[in-house]
Amino acid sequence: MSVVDLKETAAGLPEAWRSHRLGLVGATCVKVLRMDEMPVVEESHRAAEALLVLDGRLELSVDGVPVSVRPGELFMVAAGTAHAVRPGSSGTLVILDLPEE
Repeated sequence: MSVVDLKETAAGLPEAWRSHRLGLVGATCVKVLRMDEMPVVEESHRAAEALLVLDGRLELSVDGVPVSVRPGELFMVAAGTAHAVRPGSSGTLVILDLPEE
């Protein structure tokens, strides 16, 4: 067992929006990433995912509807739901999802 400083880990990543896999909890993959101000193209996944903002904010478009996620808030994206990151997102994000096959 070890303690992971999520903010420090995300800050040390070479690229924004490139997640770093911390490990598995059961079948769930735990990842952290550093957000920057740039948008990210729309995507959808076969399984649901949870997006937890540690600091900063996450600006999403979910099925075309704007959503803001603040520090300490968790947004659940249902399986198959189209979502994109809008400009202005920054900070540290934890993602809980199923590993891609």
